[in-house]
Amino acid sequence: MNMILLMLTLSLILSIILIMLNFWLTQISPDSEKLSPYECGFDPLGSARLPFSIRFFLVAILFLLFDLEIALLLPLPWATQLQSPMTTLTWTSIIIILLTLGLIYEWMQGGLEWAE
Repeated sequence: MNMILLMLTLSLILSIILIMLNFWLTQISPDSEKLSPYECGFDPLGSARLPFSIRFFLVAILFLLFDLEIALLLPLPWATQLQSPMTTLTWTSIIIILLTLGLIYEWMQGGLEWAE
């Protein structure tokens, strides 16, 4: 019962703090950039058909690819508690070597350079 009362008290205090911060921060007047509908740095009044560089898309896809493959390594701390940690180490080494080889290949092909 004491734990529930403590949790309720903490959540009430945090809620009051957040409400007070919300009222306090809304009194600060924003500048013209914050009032614009787009904060991405592009002119919102210009043409919407401006072409993007293909390098931007290549780097974004490479980031997603490597980011998703790194996510395969996240369960490693729990996998070391298995009966055969050498198998886990072997598979981890294979994944890291493949990621490194892929990064070296993309670097050698020039996929990570912005200047052409």
